Amino acid sequence: MVAAALVGADRRGAAGAREVLERAAVLAVRRRAGRLARRVRAPGEAAPAERGRPAGAAAARRLRALLDGAPLGGRRILEEWVRAAASRELVVPGWALPEMLDLGAADRSLRRHVAVVAGRRGRWLAGLNPAWAWLLDEEGEGTGSWETGGRGDRRALLRRLRASDPARARETLASTWDRETAEDRAAFLAVLAESPGPGDEALLEHALDDRRREVRQAAADLLTRLPGADLGRRMAERALRCLRVEDGRLVAEPPRECDQAMERDGVRRRPPPGVGERGWWLEQTIARTPLDVWAGRLGATPEEIAGLPADVWGGFVRAGWVRAAILRRDAAWARALLGREPSGDLLALLPHGEAMERAARLVGGRPLDGELIMLLGALPGPWTGPLPAAVLDKIVTTSRHQPWNLSELCGLAAERFDPATGLGEHAGRPIDDLRALAETLRFRHEMLKELA
Repeated sequence: MVAAALVGADRRGAAGAREVLERAAVLAVRRRAGRLARRVRAPGEAAPAERGRPAGAAAARRLRALLDGAPLGGRRILEEWVRAAASRELVVPGWALPEMLDLGAADRSLRRHVAVVAGRRGRWLAGLNPAWAWLLDEEGEGTGSWETGGRGDRRALLRRLRASDPARARETLASTWDRETAEDRAAFLAVLAESPGPGDEALLEHALDDRRREVRQAAADLLTRLPGADLGRRMAERALRCLRVEDGRLVAEPPRECDQAMERDGVRRRPPPGVGERGWWLEQTIARTPLDVWAGRLGATPEEIAGLPADVWGGFVRAGWVRAAILRRDAAWARALLGREPSGDLLALLPHGEAMERAARLVGGRPLDGELIMLLGALPGPWTGPLPAAVLDKIVTTSRHQPWNLSELCGLAAERFDPATGLGEHAGRPIDDLRALAETLRFRHEMLKELA
């Protein structure tokens, strides 16, 4: 069929273009039905009745337009539709299920949302096509038992048990931990990460000896977040040997080796390309050290510590503090470090209003370059307060001198502005990028109203 379409139906000896198109239509229907064209087997059970609330007619029409590639229906807007529908526990029409399952197959970050909007019929359909089998591993109704349920059902069971009886949830998980697959162990740690507590320490310490690196790293990250954990004490002992203040200046002496004990505690031996080993080990050691250690050791506040001049290792030291603040979600250290290390990840740790004000000042005081785009890209929406006005001013200013440099900033604004607020005083400006931005915001505003 592909050859006939490329070189011409007549030249391939086919009956003609009509037959080629008819065969393509049949193949497309088979694929949408979840059946591989070369397989023939008796049909199984019929699809179960759907229990979820269906998306309304207007929302379904909007979804069709997005899937068909409407001018304003970029991939990010489609993702927003899926996430918003999932947050309202809406289920897509049956005709949209193949596209939804393909979307989840291509993008892991959307899978839990697609699992909601696909509903019970989506799970049934996923059982017919290996390409969609990923959905069967997502959390469902949790109808199975801990011993016999599927991967998704067991995660749902653990999450519910974790909310009602954390101690019993840990005991249940510990009882089968050594028999679980590496993928399941990592998935269960992700459930624990939603609300880690001191009682988790013994299980997490056991997980530090896991065969798989992703499991060990997840356990080390969780232990880093636990106040008073032994891992923090061990890392502090190492870090205090590495860093001191001399004559008002930070002086570092990075580790000379990465031994097995350090690796067990989450320090990765191999650095990224272009990064020296000792600096890499220093950064990770500081990242896993409790931040309150430094106030006692250096006798200063986070702001004073972050402002100290440093020797040649200072970049690794500050990178470690940034990572530590992010791991522990420490707003005080985020504030202290933002003066030296502007970062969207640090901004996201602050209360929403404060983050918007700081980001607006950064936008107003910096040129539009890749660093500013990266900073804003890490700052989740909705952007409110003074930030939208600062971004719009930057768009207007840049359009006069560098209009070719606006696409990424306008794309972020289209995704993260609150669509209900519009463009304010800039709405009428004759700038193509602003007109397109206004149109996209109107599209999103109507879309979200339909879903509500």
